[in-house]
Amino acid sequence: MKDEIVNINNFEDVTNKQNKVKKKSKILFILVIVLDLIALFCLLMAYGPNKTFKNFLVTTAMSTMNHKYLARTIYSDNTIKKVLEENCIVELNEKTNTDSITIGNYETSSFESKYEEQILKKDNSEIYKIIKIKEEGRTFYLTVVYDPSRISLVESTNVGITGETVKNMAYNNSAILGINAGGFEDYSGTGNGARATGTVIRNGKITWVGKNNRWGGGLVGFNKEYKLVLTKDSADKAIKDGMVDAVTFGPFLIVNGKESIVSGNGGSGKQPRTVIAQRKDGIVLFLVIDGNGNKTGYRGGADFNDIITILKRYKAYNAANLDGGASSILLENNNIVNNPVGYGETGERNHPNAWIVK
Repeated sequence: MKDEIVNINNFEDVTNKQNKVKKKSKILFILVIVLDLIALFCLLMAYGPNKTFKNFLVTTAMSTMNHKYLARTIYSDNTIKKVLEENCIVELNEKTNTDSITIGNYETSSFESKYEEQILKKDNSEIYKIIKIKEEGRTFYLTVVYDPSRISLVESTNVGITGETVKNMAYNNSAILGINAGGFEDYSGTGNGARATGTVIRNGKITWVGKNNRWGGGLVGFNKEYKLVLTKDSADKAIKDGMVDAVTFGPFLIVNGKESIVSGNGGSGKQPRTVIAQRKDGIVLFLVIDGNGNKTGYRGGADFNDIITILKRYKAYNAANLDGGASSILLENNNIVNNPVGYGETGERNHPNAWIVK
């Protein structure tokens, strides 16, 4: 009887071990199937007939300074080149017609649309208002500046050595509003912000001449009449024609009420953005688009089609893209309004210059 009990126990041990082996094998089999499905899904996303993912990944990655490897790891140089050719923006070959802009020419007794009411119906301030727009899971901050004479360009106090945060530049110049302006050389990825790209004009003088701007566009700034001018002329010619403050950036999105031609997503994917625009009545619009708050990975945001849609809705007559991505920031009374995705704790980074309202 004792031997029989031992045999039964041995049999049960063997059975339990076999069941455990079968269970592990089943889990392993399911895991392999799941991994295969994930791999198949990734292959279909990357190389399948639908180009949406490919266009999104390539244009978003290639428009960054330090994350181009995300596209180059998956796609060949020829594929990347083709995607960028299919997703681009063709700027209008026109000069800004400042004669079409009449500052202060707006009527507030009636509104032709809810968007006009949002713009023209002032809140507590006669100087500005901020309209927060929620659309398709994204947040747009549209700052309406009623008096363009209050807008000026400021620069870091240590241009060429180090940049400054927009918060510091705004505080040092007693500004009530501030946004980032031009781009800067950032090959190390540290966001030093010392050396602006292209030419910078401040108070009617050239204050910086950097390397060529790689974003298209040209000089973006205000003339003596406080009218936004977008020009591809030289800095000397722009100053001769009355330019007072300007940075080099782009692309130009709207010129004289006509929008640039956007193919695909415009070539830089979805990013946090900063845009400056002016209406025919002289009202200036600062448009800052939030990303998803991710500081190191995919940041989300908007593409140029999204931006132009918003700008046209609010009757932008001239508009240009400014530095975006980790640079996009909006300050109100020295408080950060949006959710910047710079690498610092607060999401801020250093810049060579900024647009402020005093």
